[in-house]
Amino acid sequence: MSTTDRPALPAGLDPLVDAEAMHATDAWAIDELGMVGGALMEPAGAALADAVVRLVPEGLVVVVCGAGNNGGDGYVAARLLRGRGRPVRLVSTVPDERLQGDAAAARDATGAAEPWRAGALEGAAVVVDAILGTGARDAPRGVAAEAIEALAGIDVPVVACDVPSGVDATTGETPGEHAVTATTTVTFHAAAPGHWIAPGKTHAGRVEVAPIGIPERTGPDVPAPWCGVLTERVVGALPTRGADGTKFRSGHVVVLGGAPGMSGAPCLAAHGAMRAGAGYVTVAAPASIEAAILARAPTETLGLVLPCDDAGGVTSEAAVAVLDALGSHGGTLVVGPGLGRGGSRGALLRELVARHAGPVVFDADALAAVAGDPEALAGPDPAGRQAVLTPHAGELARLLDVPTAEVAARRLHHARAAATRARAVVVLKGDDTVVAAPDGRVGVSPGGVPGLATAGTGDVLAGTIGALLARGTEAFEAAAAGVWLHLRAGALASEEHGPDGVAARDVAERLGRARRDATG
Repeated sequence: MSTTDRPALPAGLDPLVDAEAMHATDAWAIDELGMVGGALMEPAGAALADAVVRLVPEGLVVVVCGAGNNGGDGYVAARLLRGRGRPVRLVSTVPDERLQGDAAAARDATGAAEPWRAGALEGAAVVVDAILGTGARDAPRGVAAEAIEALAGIDVPVVACDVPSGVDATTGETPGEHAVTATTTVTFHAAAPGHWIAPGKTHAGRVEVAPIGIPERTGPDVPAPWCGVLTERVVGALPTRGADGTKFRSGHVVVLGGAPGMSGAPCLAAHGAMRAGAGYVTVAAPASIEAAILARAPTETLGLVLPCDDAGGVTSEAAVAVLDALGSHGGTLVVGPGLGRGGSRGALLRELVARHAGPVVFDADALAAVAGDPEALAGPDPAGRQAVLTPHAGELARLLDVPTAEVAARRLHHARAAATRARAVVVLKGDDTVVAAPDGRVGVSPGGVPGLATAGTGDVLAGTIGALLARGTEAFEAAAAGVWLHLRAGALASEEHGPDGVAARDVAERLGRARRDATG
């Protein structure tokens, strides 16, 4: 889909600017607004210098510069730091003749740099990484690669200019063997997707966005943003219960899951759906665990007993009962929590995909049932269906039949690939949870809640998204809002119990408060 055909990002996402758009923005500022390159470089270098002083007020600063404007920013920072009386060692990974235009002017105003050498970082209290900028996509080579390897292994704070060298600013990927791990990254005008998407996020440290005089509203030739960070504003557009509402208008969620030894997962999904606003929830589980479901499911839920095989797992014959439950008042299907593997679960899932045209969330074992075949989740008419997949990295790797390490290295790429092949929104869970739509839009969680790293929180998330879909919310917006609510509920639970004391039920219990706080 072209950028002109892609829907705009929802208002609740703070836009992130990729390398192409940032280059176009710089060109627009210079060509259309008449802002000379030096006028942009001076405040950029000043922001770098300020970050250095805040981070490490005293001691030797080693500034490592490459070619291009990124290196020019480093030269400006070195000049300004020297003007403040700070000792600075200025090092370059490229010969002087490689610098041109504004970068060369910045060098001339500052003074020549030493050539990069082994030991160039000795004695540093802090290092400025101005080697590669947002335009770098390939693995670093030559002297730049040597310098990046040295910076990657140093045990002193690093301030990165624009993006840590070795990180792709658009994707967050680290295509080379090494990438700089910054304490602080100072970027200009707007942050990039690679600052927020792992592994780039783990290299960026604290990201500071410094204004350099470019207006927020840019010209028509600047590509529209396709990626944004989720904020509490994603909750503001969600439908809410009115005084004349009924449980049917509030949405019906059918959670299909459970197997012997795994009765908790569908109950947690049901709990999440109820606290996220569903009017009523049905837990559909095999007869083998009926007693466990009755004991663990929220009191308010309905139960649907399904046929099972000799091992206790649900069989494909369950499709009729599940479809009847969905058809009675409409509703969203959440399929997969604790479903188990083997037996006829694959046949059950494929029949449900073929016959259920309503909203659906595919979670956990539902994804394993079609491993290597994400197209099986697309259904006969995917254009008219609201569908969301909620894998973690291992589940996505099995779905796409690639190594888990490959998913970890290229999270954005693989989330988008799955979204395209399954014709569904993909929620790739993690600290940087990536919400990828088949139309190209991407939302990224701000993360920072380690309390969510515990069993069952993914089931709560699946139920949360299911509840929002059941209210008629478009799949990308439902997934984005669900991820944010889940994150905030996890933060609230962590405040009370500490990150190591959070259980999944604590997160579900705080979804209502998270939504109330976000909407005032």
